[in-house]
Amino acid sequence: MITRRNAMKAGVALTGAVGGAGLLLPALGGEAQARTTTDIDPTTIPKFAQEMTVPQVLRPDRISGTTSYYSFEMQEVQTEIIPGKQTTVRTFDGHWPGPWIKACSGHRVVVTQKNNLPTPTSIHLHGGHVPESSDGTPMDLIQPGGEKTYTYPNNQPNANLWFHDHAHHIESENVFRGLTGIYTLMDLPEKALGLPSGAYDIPISIRDARFDENGQFIYQMNDFRGRNVILANGKAWPYFEVAARKYRFRLYNTANMRFFTLKLSDGSTVQHIGTDGGLLEAPVTTDTISLTSGERADVVIDFSKYPVGTTLQIVNTENVPVGVPPTPVLQFRVTRKAADYSRVPAKLRTLPALAVPTVNRDIVLRVDENIADGMGYIDDKVYDHTRVDTTIKYGDTEVWTVSNVNQRVPHNFHIHLVQFRVLERNGVPVTSGPEAGLKDTVRLMPGEKVKVQATFTGYRGKYVYHCHMFDHASMGMMATMEVV
Repeated sequence: MITRRNAMKAGVALTGAVGGAGLLLPALGGEAQARTTTDIDPTTIPKFAQEMTVPQVLRPDRISGTTSYYSFEMQEVQTEIIPGKQTTVRTFDGHWPGPWIKACSGHRVVVTQKNNLPTPTSIHLHGGHVPESSDGTPMDLIQPGGEKTYTYPNNQPNANLWFHDHAHHIESENVFRGLTGIYTLMDLPEKALGLPSGAYDIPISIRDARFDENGQFIYQMNDFRGRNVILANGKAWPYFEVAARKYRFRLYNTANMRFFTLKLSDGSTVQHIGTDGGLLEAPVTTDTISLTSGERADVVIDFSKYPVGTTLQIVNTENVPVGVPPTPVLQFRVTRKAADYSRVPAKLRTLPALAVPTVNRDIVLRVDENIADGMGYIDDKVYDHTRVDTTIKYGDTEVWTVSNVNQRVPHNFHIHLVQFRVLERNGVPVTSGPEAGLKDTVRLMPGEKVKVQATFTGYRGKYVYHCHMFDHASMGMMATMEVV
């Protein structure tokens, strides 16, 4: 008898996916797999030799009333990530890094996605408040050669959203090979604040990757040690030229597994102004920005104190032993002076008052820690798209206590449909800092417990919640809720 677990181990095709097509499951436990290629030595890749690319803001194909229409063709192209080498990547319309959609609250966006990749896809607008039919659920697949139209009502405030593949068991590899894009949702109150804008408002997607000597991606499941090249907007260790003035950087962790703890190399502080669900109530002055897979941070860096000719870096200190230099990510080069009429107000927004919760739930996250081809679980169950794990009454406000019961393996936690508020971390109330804002993804280190609150309104239907370390989700750490 072929069980789901044995099927996942063997990598056999399971039938029953949308349209009746089989869904090929990957082998797990990437670190235990035999290497058939030679990895590139990351020390041979020149650092700060390439200029960081700024994603292209796309113009809609057409605008009708308050609706903007876009269309993408998912396709493989060649691009230079490592200097002098061409890498095959999976893209939306050939954009590397992914395309950038700027949208406005209250104005719909309709996107038609055509799949010209060799694998099924399902495109999810991460952090978006959208109907089930446009959520990109794991089994709502676009088969190769097919297409699907997604409608994003944008009936939520400003937020730093992004879109990526979510086809179950395949999302990990598709995202690793590049299938992501930026989606900035703006509103009038945000625009009135006077924050850095235009050429001084830059998204930066940070991730890791693994390459062979020819510059091609090496993908293996659960490969958290082999991915040793850091990319910023699709370039390995690039530089970015800045003027001596304020910049707004929207930081996205688009890595499959890696967590980042980011600092400026000279120890300077930045102003942390926003998180997943948009602006904080007030700026937080900090020297550290922590991002797990899928999380976002909105920061303002003021380069006006640096003389022209200064260079400094964003570095990563996550999991760096004491006494070891931090890992470089990106170099800034202050190359010119520029006028600056932007500002960072002391008050950014007012968050909605917390409603009185009506339901409390406990959610437990776990992976097999001691098995090379182990599985991922929520409440000791592997994801099954035919099963509803949690039924939620429309309009209810719920508090979920989410626990990571693993001893060594970190996780994070993402809920579709809603932005939530973090109430407690390890029993300590969260009343200030970035976690006091609107969130859709939250960190859970081994043994940690967080309490989050969300109100489930707007749409009924089935949505998933899961660990947003893509490889863990592909291993089964995902569950279904139904809002009725």
